[in-house]
Amino acid sequence: MKDLLGFIRIMRPVNSIMVGFAIIVGVVIGGGKTMLESQMILAYTFLTGFLLSGSSMTINDYYDRDIDAINEPNRVIPSGVITPTEALVWSILLAITGLLAAYLTSWKHLVLAVIAWGASIFYATKGKKTGLPGNIIVSACVALPFVYGGLIAGDIAFFSSLIFSLIAFFTNIGREITKGIVDIEGDKAEGINTIAVKYSSKRAAVSSIILYLIAVFLSFLPVITEMVTFWYIPFIIITDVGLIYVSYSLLRNNNRENSRKIKNIVRILMIIGLIGFLAGSLIV
Repeated sequence: MKDLLGFIRIMRPVNSIMVGFAIIVGVVIGGGKTMLESQMILAYTFLTGFLLSGSSMTINDYYDRDIDAINEPNRVIPSGVITPTEALVWSILLAITGLLAAYLTSWKHLVLAVIAWGASIFYATKGKKTGLPGNIIVSACVALPFVYGGLIAGDIAFFSSLIFSLIAFFTNIGREITKGIVDIEGDKAEGINTIAVKYSSKRAAVSSIILYLIAVFLSFLPVITEMVTFWYIPFIIITDVGLIYVSYSLLRNNNRENSRKIKNIVRILMIIGLIGFLAGSLIV
């Protein structure tokens, strides 16, 4: 039972569910309620996001096991719940199943899924050491589900999903840079050139703040362009106020403990924003 929970934990189920949910939101943004009638397609797209995200999280922990032994010793591999080999095999199984679900959706979705999974593997193996470029890669993978879902409804919906992708993109880059402050000791030991390592925690904090505020600015565009209904607004207000708050908090205090708290808050805010995207596209 302990091992089974370990396999579930290493997938980061909350993050993986968010990716699957983001794809559903992309579908709704593009096609509204009518797209929800295609239940099998929705199931395939959700499973693609969920399983490939779980695979990426697992392979990331596989390559990060030495860093995690310093930064996060309670994680699944450093704590000995599952072995590195078991994690690697689990990641491959998740990837195969996720790509199969993408294939059952369409060849376009399979191509996007392969690109996203390949980018996540590159990030885990090589890209992470590059610092900001690695942050951009992983954030692009976080933003891609909206476009992936939008493809279900056709090319027009594909482009209309881009604005939501950009909001997620900038928010997540900010969060990744904030995470770099939390992981600074382990990243130094492994030669990972995050902004916090290469410059300072203060510069990393300022960079995160700028990116959070760009996301806040972009969040007004769906309202201005009438892409969403009123029900988008209450959720996005909570998200925007939260991002402004964490920006202020990070400006005042960019130590490891506060940065850890902020990266967790931002993940919650991203979930609230996702709900807002869905509500504003689905509820008339």
